[in-house]
Amino acid sequence: MIAAKRLRHVTFATDNIEQQVDYYQSIIGLGIVERQADRALFASEAGELTLVLEKGAASSCTGMAFEIAPGFELGDVAKQLKAIGITSEIRSDHVPGIARTLAFSDIDGRRIELFAQGQFTMPGEQVRGIVVNRLGHMALYSPDPHQAAKFYQDVLGFRDSDRIEENFVFLRCGFEHHALNFARGSDARLHHMAFELRDASHMQQACDLLGRRKINLLWGPVRHGPGHNIASYHRNPDGYLIELFYDMDRMADEELGYYEPRPWHRDRPQRPKTWIGLPRDVWGVGPSPEATEFSPRIRGAT
Repeated sequence: MIAAKRLRHVTFATDNIEQQVDYYQSIIGLGIVERQADRALFASEAGELTLVLEKGAASSCTGMAFEIAPGFELGDVAKQLKAIGITSEIRSDHVPGIARTLAFSDIDGRRIELFAQGQFTMPGEQVRGIVVNRLGHMALYSPDPHQAAKFYQDVLGFRDSDRIEENFVFLRCGFEHHALNFARGSDARLHHMAFELRDASHMQQACDLLGRRKINLLWGPVRHGPGHNIASYHRNPDGYLIELFYDMDRMADEELGYYEPRPWHRDRPQRPKTWIGLPRDVWGVGPSPEATEFSPRIRGAT
């Protein structure tokens, strides 16, 4: 089986690349590693390629890249995909630090890229703003979140972490509670993108910065139920919901099958399950009505 190890970077089209570049530099705290007139690539302070912005007619998330084990040969992975009816292509030198990627589409038509080994690329400038640790997870709409989840489980080795009734699925590829979420929606588009912070003081600093820049918090800080991370949400200039979070559940030992015990867990131990009913959050007020992504049926999803 092809086993995704980590979500590494995402690609977005935007019709206002300058505005988005300013946001990810001065608010989120990523550094530019390459800049062209119609393209900008960002890395975290640790040198991990995180975001690719490309100028487009409409704003959308156009792709996600996952790292697989370094021993894999991409040609062999392509053969495995072909054997289950998935067409792929190898791309060379598409982004700095990653010589080759294998590209294909998921069940909802999103572009997925796999790479077996990449070099970290330090930003060419000192980062400022919130200075997030890294890209944490992607939440995506799907007409059938359970079929979308099954695709990532069967093809890329993701594991089921939690579900919210029939409307939200959490998947992990490492020890953290989730790297991907799928929410029920009419089409395949972004629900939200999440960046990890260090701790409570980093969350306070982030919220203070958002306040100074007059960017409204639409939800949080709140401690969620599924994943139990502390999170806050706001919108970026393209209108996408951005989550900042820390302190997410971890499953350190897959054989044990439960998350590392925490005093705020309702279950002893906390195992993957389907969450039913409200409230699901441990504490915190509910989302603003402006956060339409969090309707009552999936409230508490992260």
